[in-house]
Amino acid sequence: MELNDELDRIFALRDRDNMQPTIEALLPLYAAHPANSRVLYEVGGAYDTAGQEEAALEFYERALDSGLDGDLLRRCYLQYGSTLRNIGEHEMSREIFTRARKAFPESPSLRVFEAITLHGAGNPNEAVASLLELIADVVDSPDLERYKPAISANAAFIRSLGTSVDGGRS
Repeated sequence: MELNDELDRIFALRDRDNMQPTIEALLPLYAAHPANSRVLYEVGGAYDTAGQEEAALEFYERALDSGLDGDLLRRCYLQYGSTLRNIGEHEMSREIFTRARKAFPESPSLRVFEAITLHGAGNPNEAVASLLELIADVVDSPDLERYKPAISANAAFIRSLGTSVDGGRS
């Protein structure tokens, strides 16, 4: 069986509530293909889902250094940045999302998770403004269409309030 097919098969069978069988299925593939970017990414993702963030970080970093591209690169950036946020590394998470957004400027998922990082880093106004901009840019709804200029203006106003958690000017 081809490597990508085997990886797809393993993930089709995964149980997000019990990732150990998935990790155990991936480790032989990792042993056989220790430099394969997708294998590194998928092992990292399995450890991440299992709540083993420190192990996941190492695999994500190696996957990013090994030449991931396309959607796998976007997904790795998102998961790596999110994991960094989860362990309190907000500045590193922001740096990863900055890199990711440069590589994938149209990705709504990166924008959402970057906003979560902004909030976690103590920038709730920037996070809300970013999400409002995402809504104005991406959500296609006749109900919202006439209000998009107001949504964008509110995003700019909220962003102008700065990073104060109480919503006041800073």
